[in-house]
Amino acid sequence: MSRQWIEWYEGTSAEQIPWEQAQDADYVKSYLLPMMTEQPSRYVQNVQTQMHALRVGDRIMPVTVNDTEYDNSYVSSVFTHYVTYAKEELGMLDSGVLRRVLSTVLTGLGRWMKKSQCNKMVIVNNWLLSTNLYPDVSADEVKDITENGIQKFPGHIIAFRSVCRRLYPDFYKGLVEKGYLMVPSRYVYLFHPDWPAQGKWRVRNTLNRDRKMLAKSGYRILRHEELEEQHVERIVTLYNALYLDKYSQHNPQFSVEFVQLAIQKRTLTLIGLEKDGRLDGILGYFERKGVMTTPLFGYDTTLPKETGLYRMLSCLLVHEAQSKGILLHQSAGVGAFKADRGAEGEPEYTAVYVKHLPLYRQAVWKVLAVLLNQIGIKMVEKYRL
Repeated sequence: MSRQWIEWYEGTSAEQIPWEQAQDADYVKSYLLPMMTEQPSRYVQNVQTQMHALRVGDRIMPVTVNDTEYDNSYVSSVFTHYVTYAKEELGMLDSGVLRRVLSTVLTGLGRWMKKSQCNKMVIVNNWLLSTNLYPDVSADEVKDITENGIQKFPGHIIAFRSVCRRLYPDFYKGLVEKGYLMVPSRYVYLFHPDWPAQGKWRVRNTLNRDRKMLAKSGYRILRHEELEEQHVERIVTLYNALYLDKYSQHNPQFSVEFVQLAIQKRTLTLIGLEKDGRLDGILGYFERKGVMTTPLFGYDTTLPKETGLYRMLSCLLVHEAQSKGILLHQSAGVGAFKADRGAEGEPEYTAVYVKHLPLYRQAVWKVLAVLLNQIGIKMVEKYRL
């Protein structure tokens, strides 16, 4: 690939992007243009970043550029991901001694990461969502993107989030060949209707029980076309109740404007569960290259657990994947629940390129890559976190 096909666009030059020549042109423009011409924080409230666009042939990808911003959501702050968020998750451990030891370790890691300017980073294909899905990116393109990025941002780390070897084997190989450090970030769960699941009868039986629960629940399924302006604030509330209030404030904080954009431009396909005129559950997914994932998911957490809203929303997602015949990326967490329904676990990585930087800025990433690959992944696989 010739480098003349790689072009960078800053927010002020967004109107110059040849949107019509891009793959998924309408979708990419609908999502990315508002992010570039306005502050991204209008849509994802806990993100402060510069939003650029990168054109690689007929693909246009969003790029975030940061320097510090240590309080950002983990979608644009590796410090938040590996230190702040990780500290919160220590509460899942039963051992108080282990919690205290790991908290001390993470505090030390945080100081080291700040000294190495860990957040001085360019993240390519960063949609400010929990999971980034990728277009086809060849090994040659990885090389050219990297070298071009170094020229434009010589003091920044070049990175890619949400890299999964099983989903993108050629892309993963190209990153490794170029010299990227593959730093584990999450253990995610993947479901494909055509994969032969272990205990196939048991999986089928579990999925059937979920479908029956939904059918008998009295909930009406609201398709995207039925969702209107009156539902917007409720959708935000349902997402916040689960991902912010129950889990972490460091998850992306979607605004009313984000949901309005999703409804109007279908940047996410939304499906809701309604009973007695009240929306109690919502999911929002998008798909790319035969993979779908759900960055927006929430339900009324004040209702009894026996209501089964999480199970029913998950059932809807599986049904969508089955009807489309595509892979469902189920993100991280509740591993046992997802495995019981045929999902398979897989490590996901943040790929970082630091070879052009001083040794003191490289060191922390080399250590993190070794420790998380040798210890972190094995712990998650053992406990299905």
